[in-house]
Order: sequence, then C-alpha cells, then structure tokens
Amino acid sequence: MLLSAGEAKNLGPSSGPNRLRDLCTFCTISLDQEEVYRTKVYEKSVSPFYGEDFYFEIPRPFQCLSFYVYAKSMFQIRDLPIGKVAIRKEDLYKYCGKENWFQLQPVDPHSEVQGKVHLEMKLNELITENGSICQQLVVQIIACQGLPLISGQNCDPYATVTLVGPARSDQKKTKVKKKTSDPQFDETFHFEVQYLLQPKGNGTKSKPDDLGSLRLKVTYTEDNVLPSPCYMALRNLMLKSPDVKPISASAAHVLGDICRESVGYDALLPVVRLLLHHNRLLPFLTSVAALELENTQEANTIFRGNSLATRCIDDMMKIVGKSYLTVTLKPVLNEIFESNKTCEIDPVKLKEGDNVEVNKENLQGYVHKVFTSITQSSSSCPPLMCDVFRSLRQLASKRFPADPHVQYSAVSSFIFLRFFAVAVLSPHTFQLRTHHPDPEISRTLTLISKTIQSLGSWGSLSKNKLVRQLLVRRCVHVIFNREVHKRAQGRKRLGKKNFKKRWLRVTNQELSYHKQKGKEALCVIPVKNILGVEKLEESAFNRKNMFQVIHSEKPLYVQAGNCVETNSWIEVLSQVSRCNPGRLSTFHPSAYVGGSWLCCTETNESTPGCKPCTATLLANIQLDIDCDRETERIFSFFSSSRSRLQKMEDACAGMSVYLGQQEECSAFTIQDPKETFRTIKELGEVLDDLKKKVFLFKSGENYAQIKHHLEVKTVPNVFIRWP
Repeated sequence: MLLSAGEAKNLGPSSGPNRLRDLCTFCTISLDQEEVYRTKVYEKSVSPFYGEDFYFEIPRPFQCLSFYVYAKSMFQIRDLPIGKVAIRKEDLYKYCGKENWFQLQPVDPHSEVQGKVHLEMKLNELITENGSICQQLVVQIIACQGLPLISGQNCDPYATVTLVGPARSDQKKTKVKKKTSDPQFDETFHFEVQYLLQPKGNGTKSKPDDLGSLRLKVTYTEDNVLPSPCYMALRNLMLKSPDVKPISASAAHVLGDICRESVGYDALLPVVRLLLHHNRLLPFLTSVAALELENTQEANTIFRGNSLATRCIDDMMKIVGKSYLTVTLKPVLNEIFESNKTCEIDPVKLKEGDNVEVNKENLQGYVHKVFTSITQSSSSCPPLMCDVFRSLRQLASKRFPADPHVQYSAVSSFIFLRFFAVAVLSPHTFQLRTHHPDPEISRTLTLISKTIQSLGSWGSLSKNKLVRQLLVRRCVHVIFNREVHKRAQGRKRLGKKNFKKRWLRVTNQELSYHKQKGKEALCVIPVKNILGVEKLEESAFNRKNMFQVIHSEKPLYVQAGNCVETNSWIEVLSQVSRCNPGRLSTFHPSAYVGGSWLCCTETNESTPGCKPCTATLLANIQLDIDCDRETERIFSFFSSSRSRLQKMEDACAGMSVYLGQQEECSAFTIQDPKETFRTIKELGEVLDDLKKKVFLFKSGENYAQIKHHLEVKTVPNVFIRWP
C-alpha cells in the first residue's frame, strides 16, 4: 500500500474552551481498529497539511478503513481524539475517483466496534409459584466472528448481555476465550422481564460539534490473479531480459520506457521482485547500469539522477537491505530517540537557553556513532548488494579510467545518499521506528542525514580515507574466521589423525582454510561454488558441533569449537551463498564412508540427498514474493500502456526504414531497432493471448485468486494504494 495523508481544516469544536488553536495535531490510518501508520505532528495548526507517503501491503482482510485525527498536548498522558473518518470496505466504490471533503465524526468508544455476533433470543411466559404470569427473556450467545486485533494480535474476548430497565439493570457475562478473533461461546442467559424494553438512554441524539474535515480521494480496484500457467509466457519473456543484447531491447527495459511518462518508474518494482526471486536480478542491474554509464559524460554526476538503473537498484536495496538497516542503524537510532539531546547549530533556530557549543558536541557524538555503525557493518551487508556494488565499481573504472575516485563515488551514490542517509532521515518508512519522530528529534535526524550525505559526497571521497576503505569493504570483506578441526579427505571414518586444526576464513567471495592464521591458503573454495551448508549428524564421526559445506567437489566436513560457533558458521556461509544458482534442495545429513551413505545406506555417492535442505535467507525472501501476482502487475502496466508500446514499435520501424534516429524516437531508448522491434512483437502476442485468458476467466466467473489493492488519495498529492 502506498499511502499519503492529505489536509485537514477547522479541527476541533467550533466554539468554546476546547478550541484546539494551541495544540499539535497528527493523523493516523487504521485498518479496522489496528493502527498501521501515522503522520508527523503539526504544531499549533487547526488546518494542517499532511503530505507524507507510506508503502505497505495489506496482510489480511479488513472491513473498514479509518482516519483518526488526534491532538497532542504536553500536559496530557494520552493523545486527545478530535474526530475520525471511517469508510467501510463495501462503500469504497462510492468515492472512486472523486475528491471529497469528509466531515470528522466523534470518536465514541461504544461505537468503535467490529465483527459479527451470532445470538438467539426468545421471550417465554412462565407461571410462578403463586400463580402469577411473568415473562422470561432467554438470550443465547453462540459465537462472534471477525473481532478486531489488538496491536496486531488476537485478543481475549468475552461477551456481556445487559438488560436495562427503568427500575434496575441486569448484566451477565460469558467466559473469557483466549487469543482468538472468532470465539465460540454457546452460553445461555435468562432474565426476568417485568417491564417493557426501552432503548439505552433517552432515545435522543444531540447534534455533534463541528469537528472539522479531511479532504480525500478514494479509488478502489482489484488485482485478478490467474493460475500460474497463464503467466508462463510473459514471465519467461521477462526473465530472459538480462540475456538480451542490447539491454534496451529487453522486455523489462521496454516496460520501463513506455511507462515512464504515466507512472514514472513504479512499473519496475514488480520486475525487480520477479528477477530477484529467480536469481536474475544481478545481471540485469549490471546491464542497465552499464547502459546509463555510456550516456554519462562527467564522472562527478555518476548515478545522481532518477533513472531506470538507479530506481531498480534503489528497489533492490529496499527489499534485501531491511535486516541490514535494522542491525546497523536501529540501536543507535533508539539511543537518539531516547536520549533526545538538542543538536541545533543554526543560530536562527536556536531556542532561548541553548548552547551552540554543547549542541555541536551532541551532534558530533551522534554522527560518530552512526558513521561508526556503518563502517563496522560490512559483515551484515547482504551479498547481493555487495555483488551489485562490485559491478558498479568495475563499470565506473572502465568508463572513466583516468579518475581514481570514480569507483568510490559510483557506490557512495547508493550506499550513502540513497540508503543510509534516507533511512536516518525517515526511520519509520524503513520500519526502524514505529512512528514519526517529534519535531526536535526530526531536526536532529535531518542534521545527521545531511552529514552522512556529505561524507559520501564526491568531494569527501578524495579526502576521507575511511570512506574509501568502507566502500572497498562493501565489495570484498572478511565475514568470519575461526580455528576449527577439518576432516582430511580420503581417510578412514574414525581416528584422531583424520581431523587437523586449521584456520577457516570466509569472505563474501571465497572460503579458505590455512595451516595457521595469516599463512597461505591450503585450499580455496569460491563462494559461487557452494551448493549448501548443513549440520552433520554426530554419529557420522562420533564428534559434536560438526557441519558440512557442500560444493562442486567432495563435501568439506568441519568441527566448530562449540554449538554457537557451529550455528554462526552455517548462518554466515548460507548468507553469502544464498543467491547461488543450483543450490541443493536435499542433502545427506551423514557422511559417505565405506562405500555407502551412513544416513540412507545408498551405495551411489552421487545419489541425491535424503533430507530437505534447511531454508536459507533467500528462501525467506522468495516466500514473500508471489511471482504470479508480480507478473499480473507487469501485465497490467503493459495493458495500460499499449498505445505507448505501439508508438515504440512504430519508432523502431521508422529507424529501420530511414536508417537513423527520427524525432518520434527521442521518447524511447532504442539502440538496436531490429532487436527492439522483435521484442515488442513478441510482447504483443503474449499480451494478446493473456488478455484472452483474462476475458475467459471473467466471463466464466472462474477467478483463481482475487487479491485486492486499494488506492486512497488525499489531495493534492496524497494517496494510499494496496498493490
């Protein structure tokens, strides 16, 4: 969901002492009763403008989309709710594509309900002992369904039944059901009724105060995802993109070209996710970066603009770098938020009593901690990011061979300016903090972010040796090294001489073992050749804490110092090799000794493994990527830009006929008109075939899956989108 908050006006009661002229306000967005995002706090304004973007996907069904406006006061423990706008899911279509001012409604705790209740009621007549007739109300609470989540978790629900009368009230309560949003009660309650039932209260409603309004634009659409075989042709065409020469003639590049005017480079995100899932992203990023460098005339402007290459690399870093940011920045950001030291150094913005020298020391201390965390984070940098940065260095050096610093600026353009500096400035958008910082902390983060950008800027590269060393280590770094016991190859199963002490060392490029630390390597295994890293059963060699590195030759059997080191080795080696093509799906948990596998007794040494491999970090990424849904999005972008695709096809034909660049071709990147024309014709056939399949499924009402996405736009530049 891509979300932006809009504007509000005339917040708070229209008159009286509760007018909110001196209070700070903010807006939250909730799915049902679960808050998902909030805007930053706006100081002393009853007509604030909320212009912030958020992106997230809806992980569950929802019934209501709500916007709450709160007033924040230093003298109150809890934020004061001003009002809300609530739109039920089934009513979203009413506001599709229309701009509306929504009147804020009062926030009443008794009205904040969600879900369904299944109950039965009947009124019986009973004869009492003295012969009089009385009425008995029988209420059976059967079950509830779809109750709200509390902080994302199931609650402990119970139900109460209250009978309210003029003389007395009677209330009864069910048992508590643990951790469920669909409790089953099946409890029956009896009430003696000696009066007529009356509505709770006096039945009249007072006219609420004018609480203000929010301006929203709501659009509701659906993603219709067909069975996987329907997308095979389009998916294969996109996955072939990294191999197409020139890269501008590939289907992925064509998509970015034709959608650039309508949606910018948003169409590239599903392409990046699809290629990432199939381990095809690195060659594609390398090719598009090389194409951009061909058109870059000056080294000091390298990768500084918003282009197809920079957008793809940005999206890649956001996907694979989340845990990296968490490990690197979250601890120091938490310290900044909790200590909340003043860091303002602008004389114009200093408050009364501020000491600029003290503030400068505070800022320098924070910057030092952030920068130190970054420079010491090489072991946590995802292998794919390292591989991409290594390619960028090589490409930049080749393009500008006379400039010794360009290899560093090529990487700093991304790692500092587009990754760390952005995460420091807006930690909430990277899930490093739950909410927006308050204005003072926000100012501190801005100053730190600007300093980080300066350290990674073009001018700093020639002066700051530490920065240059950091950028090199981003591409080649020692991740882990320890003394271990390695089993010698070709020895018998048991025996002390079969295991020798060795110094094991792993970088993001190779695994090697040495007789001693600092000595020449006795054996080197390229990381790209690692097919799996798994634990080894103790019974294999009667030794604990053993693991195996499965590669293109015989497995390497290693005994670590303890169980913690064993897990560390497996985690590190799995991480650096997670993107390798050909990783095994099964393995042998024991050794091949004496002509057979000890685990399954198979005699053929090349027999596939008898146990599934442990899920790697890459598998976790892949589980979050629905390739059919991503391909459907790609199809949707192509479908909405068919006219542009046709213009590009015509431009290719014109270039072939007139043997040169025509005026209508300037809107596209066409290096090889014949190859590009061939790709577009193939795309047209694939898209037409998929369009027919979509029509057949719709006409037959045979949807394989229906996955919703929602777009809510708050004017003038604000919207929420469920992709």
